[in-house]
Amino acid sequence: MSWNPSKQDLLQKTIEHIDIKQHNVVPLVDAMQAMAFSARDLSRAASIYDRMLRDHDCGVILCLAGSLISAGLKQIIIDLVRNKMVDAIVSTGANMVDQDFFEALGFKHYIAEERLKAGMDDHILRDHGIDRIYDTLIDEEELRICDETTRKIADGLPPGAYTSRFFLNKMGEYLETNAKTDSIIGAAYQCGVPIFCPAFSDCSAGLGIVAHIHQRLKYGKQPISFDSAMDFYELTQIKMNNPTTGLFMIGGGVPKNYAQDIVVAADILLQEEHGGEHEYPAMHKYAVQITIADVRDGALSSSTLKEASSWGKVDTTWEQMVYSEATVALPLIAGYAYHKKGWEGRKFKRFADLFIEAGEII
Repeated sequence: MSWNPSKQDLLQKTIEHIDIKQHNVVPLVDAMQAMAFSARDLSRAASIYDRMLRDHDCGVILCLAGSLISAGLKQIIIDLVRNKMVDAIVSTGANMVDQDFFEALGFKHYIAEERLKAGMDDHILRDHGIDRIYDTLIDEEELRICDETTRKIADGLPPGAYTSRFFLNKMGEYLETNAKTDSIIGAAYQCGVPIFCPAFSDCSAGLGIVAHIHQRLKYGKQPISFDSAMDFYELTQIKMNNPTTGLFMIGGGVPKNYAQDIVVAADILLQEEHGGEHEYPAMHKYAVQITIADVRDGALSSSTLKEASSWGKVDTTWEQMVYSEATVALPLIAGYAYHKKGWEGRKFKRFADLFIEAGEII
């Protein structure tokens, strides 16, 4: 008998975001110190993140790659923002727009039937207009509304090149009056935490901008565009203004390299200002990366933090690789740091205030 579920049948049970505030994992993670392999690495990574937060000079940069928000990790990141446990975010556009902003508009991610993970029934999903991320489902019609909403925000801006940080700030402003639920973008907007998406066109924001550009050019008007080089410059300004920095990286890819490279970029700017008579800027003092990437292929996502030291990006005293899938490791590491309460003495650094909107390239 063939399986022929309706769209309503498929979109029944929603992904629930885990709340680290409800689970004190400190005794568990502390016990893992005396184990081996990834357990001990994870425990050390959690202690490094806690140390990072207790260093009040440190600016903490959170890097997000992979499908994290759709997987149930949104509330963790909101709590990190609201509790001064992160000062800037570098992310893929999909996490911020297709998933976080998407949910802020009132939409949901759904748990897929076990049989759907095999991919043999993807034609059924396509017929129903349902998108699949492994064992998670998204209603494509709702995603198109997200695309259209980003287009409306773009339509409200005068022609020019904008950073992703600026556009995401505008999205946060939009959510102040239009949000249906809490979000990372909304929390970051309120707390002065800038968000950078270096490959911003690779998400619903890009799809909305494509429609925006087409419509404006059709009527002989100049469109807006995204300026990733200015994104890089702005992110480097954080390093210039706050020399002590730490990285908490979930996944790798573009967000990881962008955040690591600001040390080298800062050195280039200092060279411009002072010539050869300057000290090399401090490498990232702390660094933790959660990844399942294999180091043997030489790809960036899997390059170790020790390898990054050879490029002058990451110090090797307080760094730790954690080879684990993010939905397993992040609740433990973030939950440990939250319940250790090293963040209580911190203040909001409000790095977003470094960027004067009048200085946008128009």
